[in-house]
Amino acid sequence: MSTHTAAEAPLLKVDGITKAYGRVIALDGASLELVAGECHALVGDNGAGKSTLVKVISGVVVPDSGTIAIDGNDTAFVTPNDARAVGVETVYQDLAIALHLNAFENVFLGRELKRTGVLGRLGVLDRRAMRSRTTELLTSLNARLQSAELPVGSYSGGQRQAVAIARSIAWGQRILILDEPTAALGVPQKKMVLDLIARLRRERPEMGILLITHDLPHVFEIADRVTVMRHGRAVATLRTSETTEHELIASITGAAA
Repeated sequence: MSTHTAAEAPLLKVDGITKAYGRVIALDGASLELVAGECHALVGDNGAGKSTLVKVISGVVVPDSGTIAIDGNDTAFVTPNDARAVGVETVYQDLAIALHLNAFENVFLGRELKRTGVLGRLGVLDRRAMRSRTTELLTSLNARLQSAELPVGSYSGGQRQAVAIARSIAWGQRILILDEPTAALGVPQKKMVLDLIARLRRERPEMGILLITHDLPHVFEIADRVTVMRHGRAVATLRTSETTEHELIASITGAAA
């Protein structure tokens, strides 16, 4: 678990975020802090505002009001590229990977490395360098693939998650957002993904991980802290070592209010 204290400056701080779609209020003053070296879970019922808040942090949605700060510096994300520029990467539930491409082609999709010299100027890709970097990333995550040369569509769900996470940490150096990474996976594949997250947290202490999940046992297995969202607001932030699943459920449903 992370050893960071509340006195340390947060890696990410979102404060008073609001977002409305007509009369529907998706976010109503939502606030959240993420510190480096921690896995911070975000939980709540469907419609609680989790997805909208993640999209604000990812630059997909522009909030109506509120502030976002990275390392204590106020910033504003108008596009996903703005968020990526400061090291924010998101792995959405649908993964957004190209099933017909192999692992390294997916990791470098849209950011391909080119050969040096004349060949590079002619647009020739450095496939060896991309393959080597992808293998290095997957090895660091202890992710086992039958072959990095096979189309990703032939991989298991857990292996596809590994490729998506490897792609994100290749480019996101500060904040990694994982949206329901174990949804629709079998038990062995869920364990593989949780092991990936645990390993990443240990080996990238400069990074903060925001985990959106409905699986409360996973929250207690992998997260340092958990924030509960309800009706567009963050209603509680708790250390997982100091709460219980029963208390979390009460907070999610409003029974604890």
